Amino acid sequence: VGEVMGKYHPHGDSSIYEAMVRMSQWWKQNASYIDMHGNNGSMDGDSPAAYRYTEARLSKIANEMLKDLDKDTVSWAPNYADTLMEPTVLPAKYPNLLVNGTTGISAGYATNIPPHNLSEIIDATIMLIDNPNTTLDEIMTVVKGPDFPTGGIVEGINGIKEAYETGRGRIIVKSKVRFETNKKIDQIIISEIPFDVNKGMLVKRIDEIRLDKKIEGIQEVRDESDREDPVRIVIDLKSGVNKELILNYLLKNTDLQISYNFNMVSIVHLRPMTLGIIPILKAYVEHKKEVVTKRTKFDLDHAKMRMHIVEGLIKAISILDEVIKTIRRSKNKTDAINNLVLEYKFTNTQAEAIVTLQLYRLTNTDVTELEEEMNMLDKIIKGLNAILDNPEKLNKVMKDELIDIKNNYGTDRLTELDYVLGMYELNTMDTIILFTDLGNYLYVPVYELPDLKWKDLGKHISNIIKLNEGENIINCIPINNFDTFNYITLFSRDGMIKRCLIKDLKVSRYNKPITCMKLKDSDKLVSVTNKIGNEVFITTHAGYGLRYKLN
Repeated sequence: VGEVMGKYHPHGDSSIYEAMVRMSQWWKQNASYIDMHGNNGSMDGDSPAAYRYTEARLSKIANEMLKDLDKDTVSWAPNYADTLMEPTVLPAKYPNLLVNGTTGISAGYATNIPPHNLSEIIDATIMLIDNPNTTLDEIMTVVKGPDFPTGGIVEGINGIKEAYETGRGRIIVKSKVRFETNKKIDQIIISEIPFDVNKGMLVKRIDEIRLDKKIEGIQEVRDESDREDPVRIVIDLKSGVNKELILNYLLKNTDLQISYNFNMVSIVHLRPMTLGIIPILKAYVEHKKEVVTKRTKFDLDHAKMRMHIVEGLIKAISILDEVIKTIRRSKNKTDAINNLVLEYKFTNTQAEAIVTLQLYRLTNTDVTELEEEMNMLDKIIKGLNAILDNPEKLNKVMKDELIDIKNNYGTDRLTELDYVLGMYELNTMDTIILFTDLGNYLYVPVYELPDLKWKDLGKHISNIIKLNEGENIINCIPINNFDTFNYITLFSRDGMIKRCLIKDLKVSRYNKPITCMKLKDSDKLVSVTNKIGNEVFITTHAGYGLRYKLN
């Protein structure tokens, strides 16, 4: 803290320490830059220990932000006191601005960029390197949306798309919740909460709702979080209460569900701009290209300089006796250098290396070593020149570095996306069929659906038809006439496929899920379509496709 305050950042020690602590908190950043020993605060809003009690060092991934800083890769500027130089930007081996996100305010500007998944962002960067005309839809096949270190569920694919297009957008982030029964007591278990929500304050707010009896049915609220379960909030319910109703009330009236507003303001070429995801990634690609080019030139200059010295040493050893005589008759080191330059056409640099050469290096083995080094330097120089002369080689170096970062530091996505499967204009005489991943369908007459205002939180389908444990809806099809001869086509994860008539789905009793496709073992239904066409195209995770006639 003292180093930073004295050399780079003329602010109070508390703001510097808080910034450093934040870089060590897993619930604030996807890639923590500081390894901290001691109390670094908590999700409940507890303060970290004072800095005399803590120790800190750079994390492994922080080094990837600083690598090649010593190779003239970025421009430097004087610090606030004009006593030292500091980099204006770091070489950054990956697009940190999107991976860790940022939030802050300045004079006339504010910014709010959410964290993203490192692997997804690297894949998107590689897509743009390969094809600068990549579209947003193509990018979004890779970058699904924000990925918060605290997990949770994001709703609103349109909000994500708008933000990625314009730099501004709004999404809903909600907690991950499940129902459990323990000793005959129904419980709501919260295992993940929205990003930047204070867990302690959230538990307190739920308890206030219980005490004020804003909604009946909550018996007790406990925070059971520990090292193994960083988030575990347990809400005990009274017997016979409507679990869904209580959960919906809490989602609406507490921070179990929040709205997150994108405001992606970044500084590009010294100007603040509101940018979508593609301009941010393009700016990073441009920066990385510059860093790799400058680093290559730096390495090339050093390799050429060493090659020049090695050539001088080999030449000196080949006329060793004459060189020794010249050095012995010289008055001093400077005179020896001048004599070597005049008599044998060595350059000043070569002559300097010759006069500082240690005697043991005049053995036969050393000549061989020098020749091997010369061959190696020749290969290095050719390789470096190829990178500078060939844009494709430069792109390959950039992609290889990004893939290396992904392999070393990539993680699975933590935040789930939940989005609208379908939007239809129907009347109360119509029916909607909901298909689930367990090979079932729910037959729901439209008049059974709750009639709510546009912005209201919907009711869970289990209020009408109860789903099985772990059963998820994968598609929905609206039907206004069962007597048409339209087909639906069903596909399972393990490759089972079938077709059946829509009229076969009609039933008179619909109080539970009905089987539409029998599945073996752990197989799941992944796709159901009623699209009318002549052909089917199936694509696999391994990148293979299978196309054939629908009939």
